[in-house]
Amino acid sequence: MAPEPSQPTGPEEDDVRRKYREVLDRKRQQQAKGNASDEGKDPSKIHGAHGPASTRRSFRRKSGG
Repeated sequence: MAPEPSQPTGPEEDDVRRKYREVLDRKRQQQAKGNASDEGKDPSKIHGAHGPASTRRSFRRKSGG
C-alpha cells in the first residue's frame, strides 16, 4: 500500500477553511431568504405539463381506406 499524503494543518489551512465556511454561510442565508419570500408559490419549474386531467379521453378508430 502507498502511504497517505499528509495534509497541511497550519494557519494557512485554517484560514482557507474559515473563508470557505463564511462563503457557505452567506450562500445558505441567501437561499433561506429566497425560500421565505416564495412561501405560497409552487416550487416546481414545470407547470401544466399534461394539460387538464379532468377531461375524458376519446378513442377513435382510423377510417379504412
